[in-house]
Amino acid sequence: MSQKPTVEERENGPLVVKGVTRMTGPDGAEVAVKEVMALCRCGQSKNKPFCDGSHNDAGFQSRGGTPSGRDRLIAYPGSEVSVTYNPLLCSHAAECGRLASHIFNPAQKPWVQPDKGTAQEVRAVVAACPSGALALGDVEIREHLQADRAEIAVEKNGPYWVHDVTAPVPPQGEGMSEAKYVLCRCGQSGNKPFCDGSHRDLKWRDD
Repeated sequence: MSQKPTVEERENGPLVVKGVTRMTGPDGAEVAVKEVMALCRCGQSKNKPFCDGSHNDAGFQSRGGTPSGRDRLIAYPGSEVSVTYNPLLCSHAAECGRLASHIFNPAQKPWVQPDKGTAQEVRAVVAACPSGALALGDVEIREHLQADRAEIAVEKNGPYWVHDVTAPVPPQGEGMSEAKYVLCRCGQSGNKPFCDGSHRDLKWRDD
């Protein structure tokens, strides 16, 4: 396939994915893909992750709400490697704590302390961050790293992790990556079509 895959948003409707060759479900298993697929983003479909028209009855709106995080870049300098973080972009996937809780720990202040681990550990976390909220470098010069994963990965009880697919709208957030981002699946984000972590606050579930 010569053209880059794309995601388009239907007004008050689903996300239409075109050209994606690999998608994984909430359990990590491969999902059969088609050239064009309509993915649910209202959170109500009985056929998740695919749309079944439930957005019509739910009165889903493509925009609205207040983002749960502020749009700002926060720098965490280290002697070997530094990190930036944008709260608006964070989907709270918690890959950072899973991989390196000694470096990325909300219970400590500041919550990111690059010098508590190795540069390799920090780079691994930045690559694993699905939303691009974390990046290497400082506020002026940043580098987003990517993990080896499907073009679309459906997080259990969470958003779509999108990798190397043209986004439905331009970046909405300072320092946002165009190569990896997360799209809202619960219908409650205040930064739609992107996820802002609202699913976690609302305890949204696939079922």
